[in-house]
Amino acid sequence: METQPKIPMITTGRLVMRPFTLSDREALFNIVQEPDILRYFPSRDAWPMEKVERYIQYQAAHWRKFNYGHWAAILRETGQIIGWSGLEYLPDTDETEVGYLFSRDFWGKGYATESASAIVRFGLKRVGLKEIIGLTDPENIASQRVLEKSGLVFTRSASYFGMEMFRYAIQISD
Repeated sequence: METQPKIPMITTGRLVMRPFTLSDREALFNIVQEPDILRYFPSRDAWPMEKVERYIQYQAAHWRKFNYGHWAAILRETGQIIGWSGLEYLPDTDETEVGYLFSRDFWGKGYATESASAIVRFGLKRVGLKEIIGLTDPENIASQRVLEKSGLVFTRSASYFGMEMFRYAIQISD
């Protein structure tokens, strides 16, 4: 049996970011069924349960390989899963991306910025990454603001995942 990677938890003012478990699949499934939730993603279709389970298993493997990945974003006050946030290695470009997805009920309340800021700090300080990028659809103004508030700056328009994206980045200089 494969051992689970040692995934740290990150606690912010209102959130706990913790490792996903398969028991989270129902909550995550419900989020990815919300109308237009994946509007700015390369694949805009709602995920079937099998894809949710594969995503959770993939994240554990990603953590084992890279010592970073996605966390379940949990409201500290209630314990409710409200989405995910984390870092992902992009093999096509040899970059690490900060990403997030939150239930529509929690949009516009600063949760994405709160989590992304903490995760960027984790990636730069604890993992030792030299650069973290963020990618958004050019029309996704809210996500662009999250990246800017998390310390990333616009670098260029570029093609990722077969779509034209705005690329943001933060770097640590030696």
